[in-house]
Amino acid sequence: MCLAIPGKIIELDQKKQSATVDYGSGTMRKANVSLVEVKIGDYVLVHAGFAIQVLDEKEAKETLALFKEMLYLQEEK
Repeated sequence: MCLAIPGKIIELDQKKQSATVDYGSGTMRKANVSLVEVKIGDYVLVHAGFAIQVLDEKEAKETLALFKEMLYLQEEK
C-alpha cells in the first residue's frame, strides 16, 4: 500500500528543487518539489520524498486531522 502525506511548505530552495515540509507536531522533512509549482505556505501531498500535488489548505488540514485521529485510536488499543 502506498501512502502520501499532506504537509505545509515552510522553506523553499529553488536551486535544489527542494523544500522543507512541516507535517505537524514538529515533524519536518525535505521533499523534492520538481514535479509541482509551489511557494512558501502552500500545502502539498508528499509521496516517497516527492511533492506530487498542491492541496487546498482546508483539505490538507482535514486529512492531517484524520491521521491524528487514526493514531489516537491505535494508541488506545
